[in-house]
Amino acid sequence: MKAHEILYRVYATPVYSLASRMLQSAALADEVLQETAIEVIRKLESLREPDAFPGWIKRVAVNKCLAYLRSAWHRKSSATAPDAEIGDGGWLEGSDHGAATERLHGAMDLATALALLSPVARSVVWLHDVEGLTHAEIGRMMGKTTSFSKSQLSRAHERLRDRLAKSDGDKSCMPQPNSC
Repeated sequence: MKAHEILYRVYATPVYSLASRMLQSAALADEVLQETAIEVIRKLESLREPDAFPGWIKRVAVNKCLAYLRSAWHRKSSATAPDAEIGDGGWLEGSDHGAATERLHGAMDLATALALLSPVARSVVWLHDVEGLTHAEIGRMMGKTTSFSKSQLSRAHERLRDRLAKSDGDKSCMPQPNSC
């Protein structure tokens, strides 16, 4: 029991952070943290390489997050939420999320811009750019192809650049090449 407690204390913060970024909900992040801890304890003997332990825990957490995002419960609650309609631009349109931050600071920060992405796009950005997973790994985890991950990341980066540039008064720090 003491070893389980130590493992939980060491990995609770990174797992919670990952889940809260992917799911944009403290309650869901807590749930994923608990489910991850239970699964890690149950399947600990199946781990063959002790050096892979930190990555294994994160992978379990990512799989729990993706399972929630794929669930019918998530799709139903997203569809019925009046401020969670995803428009053509891939933003959660009609949402006031981040508006207070923009009013206070005059510009949108990256965390707010990420929160406005669709859950799938936000997950791909987080898994690739922050967690360092490859497109092939992300595609496998999501049950999609490698090109799905690449296109989601490309579109999400474009939306982030556009949104951050608009909130910054169109002052881009680095010109983006036109690929036409």
